[in-house]
Amino acid sequence: MKTVDFNDCSLYFLEKTFGLIPMEMLTTLSSWISSEIALIPDDIRMVERLNKSLSANTLHWNEQELSLHYIGPLFSLVNFTERLRFNIFAQRTIENSIDNIYLTGKVDELIASGYRSPEIPFFAFNEYKKDQEYKGDAAGQALAAMLVGQSLNQNGLPIYGSYIVGSIWRFMVLEGKHYAISVAFDATVFEDACQILRILFQLKAYCMERTEVSKM
Repeated sequence: MKTVDFNDCSLYFLEKTFGLIPMEMLTTLSSWISSEIALIPDDIRMVERLNKSLSANTLHWNEQELSLHYIGPLFSLVNFTERLRFNIFAQRTIENSIDNIYLTGKVDELIASGYRSPEIPFFAFNEYKKDQEYKGDAAGQALAAMLVGQSLNQNGLPIYGSYIVGSIWRFMVLEGKHYAISVAFDATVFEDACQILRILFQLKAYCMERTEVSKM
């Protein structure tokens, strides 16, 4: 059986190997990225502070600095830890055999059922430091992780994902063999940064809908 790392995956490879079909838009993605969840004043003030910091540093922050000073605080506002339902994990490996190809790799951020260790992934997030420095196909790497997540879920529900290149965020949905990638959201633009936070809050709502309190 051939083993393929996420880092070696491109959209072209995934489409040809697994029959994935790119769509201009999916209803699930459209509904997700157009979330109108209200942000409280404290959230808005935090977005303003993070937005200023990112704008001043986006051209020289490395991946760890981007994660520590911007992405981490933004995710913390949403709080993806629901102890008996799901949690957020970093740099965890997920893998599975799909159509006689063994896909494996580490995901920068992963939301999955489980508390101490990820079990069934719902969301895969990849981050990159600078436009001119990232290597490989960012969308392909994220989609590969989502494909493994889909194979582990086996419930037919959508798998969500996202990736960053520089300050640009794009969101993704995989449903069956169809996937779609959103328009770009520039996190240095305040209105876009607020919408990114709404999208993350909406993602938590989806995670709550598809899970129940586990029995320990």
